Amino acid sequence: MLLYPSINKLRDKTDSRYSLVILTAKRARDIVDGKPALTEEESERPVSQAAKEIAADMITYTRREEE
Repeated sequence: MLLYPSINKLRDKTDSRYSLVILTAKRARDIVDGKPALTEEESERPVSQAAKEIAADMITYTRREEE
């Protein structure tokens, strides 16, 4: 089974694997809760849809500065 987008492409979008997992999980949860997909290409699995949206730069994040 081939994974698209590749994990290497997704890791370039975040500063760590942990950030990528959290970002993907939060977006997948939003999709499950009924928020619309941001890409025209929909996937049957919420995690796959979230990964495609991250790869397309439709989902981003900013890290808060520590005090």
